[in-house]
Amino acid sequence: MSEKQNVITIDGPSGVGKSTISRKIADSLGFTYLDTGAMYRAVGLYLGRHNVDIADEKAVYAALAAIRIELFTIGTGFGDVGVLLNGEDVSQEIRSPEAAMVASQVSAIPAVREKLTRLQRTIGEQGGVVAEGRDTGTVVFPLAKHKFFLDARPEERARRRVLQLQARGEVVDEKQILAMTIERDKNDRERAIAPLKQAGDALAIDTTTRDIEEVSRLVLEAVKGKQAKV
Repeated sequence: MSEKQNVITIDGPSGVGKSTISRKIADSLGFTYLDTGAMYRAVGLYLGRHNVDIADEKAVYAALAAIRIELFTIGTGFGDVGVLLNGEDVSQEIRSPEAAMVASQVSAIPAVREKLTRLQRTIGEQGGVVAEGRDTGTVVFPLAKHKFFLDARPEERARRRVLQLQARGEVVDEKQILAMTIERDKNDRERAIAPLKQAGDALAIDTTTRDIEEVSRLVLEAVKGKQAKV
């Protein structure tokens, strides 16, 4: 039997609180926070800037060699994980709804997933990592000791996203955000490669009516409870 990795995975669709909760859990345990979604957004941004047709897998594969992604901590709150794309700070640019949609499309490309999964696994090799995304518990870290799957109603997730964007001073259409949320869910769940789904050994938590503090408490209790049994 393979040895479990000292990794916590937190998967789920957009708007369920994965990023904030993952960061809080990482801070509480002294772990490293790994935002896998930010990596896909950065790749999507690079391809868009260089007019690479994401439907052309050969062109995407060729472009990947020129992409270097680094994550860094920039504090708490919205966008608390910073992203360097070939040395440039693109932390804010990749947090738009449009960037999220492109990331969903890019994440379905085999060459992109292979490159980023390899990078994510390298980061997780030493353990002490909280990884959040859509396939961290199913594909990236299948041997993680602790796995969670967060979910919430699309309407609630869209509402949260609208509040985040408004806090940044952006004017947004809630109906449009809801439509994009539903479309992205469909794309992520139906893609052929590493679709969004709950790992068989993951604990599911519905965050629709729970706040960040309650969900974080549930996750920490589950992690510490399992550690106590080891």
